[in-house]
Order: sequence, then structure tokens, then C-alpha cells
Amino acid sequence: MDLIRIIAAIILPPLGVFLQVGFGLHFWLNILLTLLGYIPGIIHAIWVVLRK
Repeated sequence: MDLIRIIAAIILPPLGVFLQVGFGLHFWLNILLTLLGYIPGIIHAIWVVLRK
């Protein structure tokens, strides 16, 4: 399941975060980071997925 979350975090970062933590602070932060730049969104999403 972690592999699916990592792939989702690379393709669509907010989806990867949502699958890991749901609608929370990290989800909304990731949407903001993805809108500001795709790479920061990916980095944050992978960090959230691998942290838990």
C-alpha cells in the first residue's frame, strides 16, 4: 500500500497526502504547496507518506 501512496504522491501530491492522513492540516498545506510549485508539493507529499 505504501508503494501506491508514493506513486500517487508523485503523480498527484494532494491525493497521496489524502490517502495517508485524510482531510487535515497536511492535506491543505500540500494543496497550497502544489499550487505554488509542483516540486514542493511532491517533496511534502513524499515526506508525509514516508513519515508515518
